[in-house]
Amino acid sequence: MKSILTLTFALASLAGATTYPLTLTDDLGRKVTLKAEPQRIVSMLPSDSETLCAIGACDKLVGVDDYSDYPQQVTRLPKMGGLYDPKIEAIVGQRPDLVLVSKYGKIAESLTQAGITVIAVNPETYEEVFSKTLVLGKIVNREAQAKNLVTQMRRDIAKIEILTKNAVKKPTAYYEVDPTPYSIGPNSFMGVLLTKAGARNIIPASMGDFPKVDPEFIVKANPQFILGVDAKTAAARPGWSSMTAIKSGKTLALPKGLDTIFSRPGPRMPLALAQMAKIIHPELFK
Repeated sequence: MKSILTLTFALASLAGATTYPLTLTDDLGRKVTLKAEPQRIVSMLPSDSETLCAIGACDKLVGVDDYSDYPQQVTRLPKMGGLYDPKIEAIVGQRPDLVLVSKYGKIAESLTQAGITVIAVNPETYEEVFSKTLVLGKIVNREAQAKNLVTQMRRDIAKIEILTKNAVKKPTAYYEVDPTPYSIGPNSFMGVLLTKAGARNIIPASMGDFPKVDPEFIVKANPQFILGVDAKTAAARPGWSSMTAIKSGKTLALPKGLDTIFSRPGPRMPLALAQMAKIIHPELFK
C-alpha cells in the first residue's frame, strides 16, 4: 500500500512539474526563455524573495536586495543593493542562472548584457499577488506549492472578510504612504486590503493607485481614521487638528512590522489584513 501511495504522489508531482525550456513574457513585456530549472537565484524584490521561500524554493536563493528581510533565512544572504543602486558586479559574482527584478529601475538591461537570464515578476494589484505567485511557482518548478499557497491565502482572507462584512459601521479612512503626502487608491493592493479590513477609503479610484494628494482634500474629507502617520505629526499640520480622526484619537503610525507587510504584495497579505482589521474594528476580535 505504501509503495502505491508513493507512486501516486510521484506521478502527481510529475504531472505538476514545469517543462523546460520554459518561455514566458515577463512584466517588462520581454519574451524570456529558461533553459532549465533555476538553481541559483538572485531576487531583487522583497515580495519575490518571500514568495520563493513560501513555496519551498528558499534554498535556491544566493542573493537578495537590501530590503528582503523575511523569512529570517534571507537575512543571512549576500545583499545586492536596491532597485536604483544595484550591485551589478556582486550579482554577476554570484553566478546566478536567474535574477528576478522589478519592472522599475534598469537592472534588467545591464544584467542581460552580461549574459544573465533576467525575469521581471512585479506584483502590483491585489489579484496580481496571486497570479504572480503562480508564475513564480512555474518558473522554479514549484507549481503545486504555489497553488496551495494561493488557496491558503484566499481562505485566510475570506475568514477576515466574513467578520468585517458584518461590521455595523465602516469608518472612512485615509492611509498615508509618505508625508509628501502620497496615499493609496481603492484599486491598489493596499487599497483593496483597507476596504476588506472594513474601512471606506477617502481616496477615489479616479486619483489612481498611489496618488499624491492635496492636504486640503484630506481635511475636507475629514476621515474617521488616519493611518500611517502619528497623531502629533498629523495634528501639527495646518487645519488638521480639527479632523475627526485626530479629535477621537484614531490617528496612528502603524507598528513597524505591520507597516512592512501591509506595503508588501506577498504571502503575508492575509496577516496584514488581519492586523489592519483589528485596528479598524477591534470590537470584532474580542
